Amino acid sequence: MARERLLAMRLRMHRVLGASRDRRFGRAAGWWATALAVVFLLAAVESRSEEARRKARVKDVASIEGIRDNQLVGYGLVVGLHGTGDSKQTIFPKQTLVTALQRMGIIVPQSGTEGVSNMQVRNVAAVFIVATLPPFSTPGSRIDITVSSVGDARSIEGGILVMTSLYGPDGQIYAEAQGALVLGGYSVTAGGSSKTMNYPTTARIPGGALVERSVPFDLKSMRTVDVVLNDADFHTAEQMAAAINQTLGSMRAHASDSRRIQIASLPGEDLAALLDKVEQVEVDVYPRAKVVVNERTGTVVIGGMVRLQPVSILHGGLSVNVISRTEVSQPNPMSATGTTQVVQQTTVQAQDKPVNRIDLKEGATVENLVQELQRTGAGARDVISILQAMKEAGALEADLEVL
Repeated sequence: MARERLLAMRLRMHRVLGASRDRRFGRAAGWWATALAVVFLLAAVESRSEEARRKARVKDVASIEGIRDNQLVGYGLVVGLHGTGDSKQTIFPKQTLVTALQRMGIIVPQSGTEGVSNMQVRNVAAVFIVATLPPFSTPGSRIDITVSSVGDARSIEGGILVMTSLYGPDGQIYAEAQGALVLGGYSVTAGGSSKTMNYPTTARIPGGALVERSVPFDLKSMRTVDVVLNDADFHTAEQMAAAINQTLGSMRAHASDSRRIQIASLPGEDLAALLDKVEQVEVDVYPRAKVVVNERTGTVVIGGMVRLQPVSILHGGLSVNVISRTEVSQPNPMSATGTTQVVQQTTVQAQDKPVNRIDLKEGATVENLVQELQRTGAGARDVISILQAMKEAGALEADLEVL
């Protein structure tokens, strides 16, 4: 449409300018008309480019190398449960409880081949604790933790986590966790009936861990600041380096590859202020066209940048149904021979569904594809199969990611 409009405008200008008797003026006018057509064409290309890109801050699409979270994990006990803890078949909660009591000076008699006392404790549950240590966390600050049951406890509702050490990948203790659990579900059992809502074996404790050790990281020792893109893209990296240089007023940033932008720091420069400026820079981001499918749940997510090529799709299905029935065969009345037998009767039914056809012409959008799929009554599994086939045929210009 834009191309036809440009040609019509150029033809109209030639008609107006061609009416002049001055040949020199006509040549000049023709040159100007051609130049004007080129300008309009570049404007149309630029408008398409505007649709393909979006504005985003550096802090939203990238991270600073070295400034990162750290994972912590620990093992402990939740006490105070109302008979919903681990059963006697689970041995390690008892071992942990005996060890904790011994540390407090309480000697528990040992018995049994397992070396565990023969005690019935249903108010205790063994749990794993996980947490994320943010960067620049100092001793004394609090972090949130998540508590999950390890054994066969039915619910940890109403429990209290006993003081537990949280370890980092290096085996060092970085935090101590303790506190009352907060659940988003429950489990009730009475008279042989039970009702469960959400997951009563997982809970959170907001601010339940106290940081005891900080991760060593000296910001002042950084000679270069490396900005790492979340999604690798050469064009986005170059655009980000140019935007950072424009903000800083000097050519200090350059893209070393499709994911990393290096920024040189000046001697004595305040790196915190530098990072503040860099993270607030707005850049043009060109996201990749992607289609994400989850075959386990039947979820399909199609990005807005996905383009389709002309294609004709024929899709049908074969349904096979196997029915098995159990019947009893008995001998005739008053018969001296024969016995009662259980006979298995199996019936196989096959149905071939009619083929549905979808035609996508040039310029078709994702919305057209979705409408056609809805018209044919295709299910989630059918859509996933069609998208995979379109990708193999080259009609789907996007990355297909299967979860």
